[in-house]
Amino acid sequence: MSNESIITRLLHEERPISLKEKLNVVFRLSLPGILAQITEILMQYIDAAMVGVLGAAASASIGLVSSTTWLIGGLVMSSATGFAVQVAQAIGANNLNKAKNIFKQSLLVCLLLAILIAFGSYQIAQHLPAWLGADPSIWKDATDYLSLYCFFIPIRMLNFLSLSMLQCSGNMKTPSLISALECIFDVIFNFFLIFPTREITLFGMTMWMPGAGLGVRGAQLGTSLSFLVGMLPALYYACIKSPQLSLFDAPKGIQIEPEVLKNALHISIPMAFENSALCLAQIISTKIVAPLGTVAIAANSFAVTAESICYMPGYGISSAATTLVGQSVGAKRKDLARSFAWLTTFSGMAIMTIMGILMYFLCPYVFQFLTPDVNVQTLGTQVLRIELFAEPLFAASIVATGAMRGAGDTFVPGLLNLISIWGVRIGLSLFLVPRMGLAGAWIAMSIELNVRGILFLIRLKKERWLKKHFTSEVVYES
Repeated sequence: MSNESIITRLLHEERPISLKEKLNVVFRLSLPGILAQITEILMQYIDAAMVGVLGAAASASIGLVSSTTWLIGGLVMSSATGFAVQVAQAIGANNLNKAKNIFKQSLLVCLLLAILIAFGSYQIAQHLPAWLGADPSIWKDATDYLSLYCFFIPIRMLNFLSLSMLQCSGNMKTPSLISALECIFDVIFNFFLIFPTREITLFGMTMWMPGAGLGVRGAQLGTSLSFLVGMLPALYYACIKSPQLSLFDAPKGIQIEPEVLKNALHISIPMAFENSALCLAQIISTKIVAPLGTVAIAANSFAVTAESICYMPGYGISSAATTLVGQSVGAKRKDLARSFAWLTTFSGMAIMTIMGILMYFLCPYVFQFLTPDVNVQTLGTQVLRIELFAEPLFAASIVATGAMRGAGDTFVPGLLNLISIWGVRIGLSLFLVPRMGLAGAWIAMSIELNVRGILFLIRLKKERWLKKHFTSEVVYES
């Protein structure tokens, strides 16, 4: 039985649902999401390792603008999520026509928004490295990398929107397979685009290998082209193959519904503001670190990449939490919405704790894979180990955010994130970095992530995020 069918059956059977059944559906939805996120991180690892061969300056140029690409990606994600959450709730209410209408509107609105974001971001890209105060030697590579990223923003938007819609329909398998496909093509494209034509030795045989020799630009072009490859099957499955989303049997024409737009804005604007403020804080953090030199920037960038293998499974579970809570809210099952929120949050905390322990011992070898620069390896290992103690509570904030998002609750979670990162991380970084170097920035990050996790657990416990959907609760007794 498909995941979509299992969720539908659980939501609409008027009986108590056993813990075993809940754990089964959490596992079935989370596993593909976790694998998809791990695949994405492997793609980042491969990118970082390939660029690392070019030297610390090349790695630093990408690290310099990485916070900005996260900012843009956050705007893309927020826009798509505003519609995807509504689709999850409509499917939970078994109103497929409404779900398809919302999906159809999202394609038009999100694509137009992506074009505007791309244009504005490109203008910023021309001046950002100088504003951040980086060494002039890496300005050109940083600008070229970010400019090329901006060109492909509409592709990324359609890719993320399609995958989000499939996930919110309960189909986690197809997005994970598409993510794996993107990873494979990323390696292939990077192999030929980053490096120049050269001779390589394979199994004792020397072969001539063509290459474009684009360096840092090749890394971004390879990644962007892999998203283009993934976007095509993602759109196909969402628009044609998905029973819950297919536009072929949807009402004809596109009519923008004010209520849908209003709900999308209600969900997306707090998320966009939150992501913008968080990524702006990351940019400020990068500006704080930038004067420490190229090695510190590269080590900081590689440490962020290395740590992502620990927290990306949390984002996979968070996607499942959004789907499960969103459909439970649509089906008017407060009991299931509450239960799925806690089960997914505890699952995320358990997995990220294990990942953090493993990374603590394996990170020296990870940095050896990512970069040949011994100084970057040593500093990166030192700072990453500081932050790994925060993984359990970092997981709580990630997954609880996804659960609350399924209920359309984005304003207060965004506010909690802002208070935490601006009030704790930035303040501590400004105090600690001049005294402790890069380690000070990562100590500040570790403290802040623990504070953030505690705030989200308190929010989850109080259940105010559910109140607007439920004035009373139906209890199913055995």
